[in-house]
Amino acid sequence: MKAKVYVTLKKGVLDPQGKAVCGALESMGYKEVKGLRIGKFIEIEIDGVSQKDADKRLKEMCEKLLANTVVEDYKVEIE
Repeated sequence: MKAKVYVTLKKGVLDPQGKAVCGALESMGYKEVKGLRIGKFIEIEIDGVSQKDADKRLKEMCEKLLANTVVEDYKVEIE
């Protein structure tokens, strides 16, 4: 099965990379862009476990490595 993990900064956490990209887009003429935040998208192939176990294992992966839960939120989707 395939899992998709979306990692984003928590609300209220400053995003200097997003601010820089937003400024660059504005300087390129995209004046309609008023805000932008950068995140991560991760695809994971999982085999040999039930969907329930996969969900549990993916949460562990996010908590231990894929997301910095102090400043980031994550969402997991299993296909």
